[in-house]
Amino acid sequence: MAATATAKPSGAKGFSLPHKRVIGAVLGIVVLLAIMFSPIPGLSVEGRRALAISLFGVVWWALGVLQPGYTSVLMLVAWVVLDVAPPATVFSLWTTPLVYLVVGGYLIATAVQESGLGKRISYLFILKFVNSFTSIVVSAYVLGALLSFLIPHPWPRSFLIMSVMAVLIKSTGMPKKDAAIIGLAVFAGSAANSMILLTGDSVLNMVGATAGDITLTWLEWAKYMAVPGIVATVLTCLVQLWLFKPSQRFEVNKEDIRRELQSLGGLTGVEKRTLFWVALAVILWATDSLHGIHPGWIAALMAIGLALPKVGDVLKPTSWSAVPIGTLFFLTAAQAIGKVGGVTGMNEWVASVVLPSTIPSNVFVFAAIATAVTMVIHMVLGSALAVIGIAAPALMLFAEAAGINPMVASLLVYTTVSMHFILPFHHMNVLVGANDSAGMYGDAETIKLGIPLTVLTFVVTLLVQVPWWKLTGLL
Repeated sequence: MAATATAKPSGAKGFSLPHKRVIGAVLGIVVLLAIMFSPIPGLSVEGRRALAISLFGVVWWALGVLQPGYTSVLMLVAWVVLDVAPPATVFSLWTTPLVYLVVGGYLIATAVQESGLGKRISYLFILKFVNSFTSIVVSAYVLGALLSFLIPHPWPRSFLIMSVMAVLIKSTGMPKKDAAIIGLAVFAGSAANSMILLTGDSVLNMVGATAGDITLTWLEWAKYMAVPGIVATVLTCLVQLWLFKPSQRFEVNKEDIRRELQSLGGLTGVEKRTLFWVALAVILWATDSLHGIHPGWIAALMAIGLALPKVGDVLKPTSWSAVPIGTLFFLTAAQAIGKVGGVTGMNEWVASVVLPSTIPSNVFVFAAIATAVTMVIHMVLGSALAVIGIAAPALMLFAEAAGINPMVASLLVYTTVSMHFILPFHHMNVLVGANDSAGMYGDAETIKLGIPLTVLTFVVTLLVQVPWWKLTGLL
């Protein structure tokens, strides 16, 4: 899993430029030097360096100059060596429970996958509900939502679902362009269905659930975000079904799936022990408002439970290889953009350039402006975590001044970066599948889906979230 769960943008299909990596490398360096040595009114030297390194990293991420983990390490080292920010700020992710939610999430996902429990659930679902190409696409979205109860991270969840879909794709001899539609449904669908539960995305959701010193509990998140997340998932699925049609008539032959399920035999002891620890994790996540233990520590403890002799024995020493260190460094750098930007004044400068001087107190107008501004920043920076780190604090100040709950601003920014993408690098859930060995889709398919999602994002924030939050008391 470690090899596949790490993003490989250089393998993505789409715009095929000659010497793309070399061009990207040179372009990133040009951007770095141009910003670092150009006087920018209102931005300190440290702020210029922070902006230069951030945009350098975005260019290299977007054009696949290096695997994202290597680019991320380069950014982290540059911030420290050039005295842009202290190491405690640059590597702050590692001092929070968020990183352990990611680590624990991958280990739990490994247990669910290696025990056979995840495949058993997926096979049973497909045998019962999948009968056509359309139902395969729909099942990719539904399975992603259902498995988010068991696997608190979208990437291993998507790779597990894709491994099941691969059986269908192979058994039917499906054309590659049709298989790409299914891959897109699995990975792009996870962008929307990860919004439903707080543990649907073990990092992005936890950041979005925080406004100042307040963090939503698991149940509070479900109260405010489950309905918008379900609507976003349904709308994304409907748009994909409308835009992408199979190239030929397709009939599902379930015999291969039935044989795969039969090969698993009855529910094994390993599966039962996995189910126990995962169920305990879900219960503890859902009751975090009562016991006060952060979901990150719960994920880490459940992973240890899955490794204990007799009562666990699911995770082995080799299971650690499922935790992708490159991904952890990418998340560290992505979050550090916002953190470094905060201490150097970069965030304040970006907000002053992008945000209007005043925002009306009408909540619908506020939501529209917040969504639009977040999209603009997202198109430039690419990193969802970085955008939340920059846009959310500024918009929360506007919200408080207008008498609006600052959590509304945080969740609006979160929803926008969760739903909105044009190119694969705009959303890591999409990027990890954008290569031949994973989702089989590329830039062209991503853009085709991403453009209408830009409109749908406004539909969800304005017509779903604002009324729903009024009904549930957040507004």
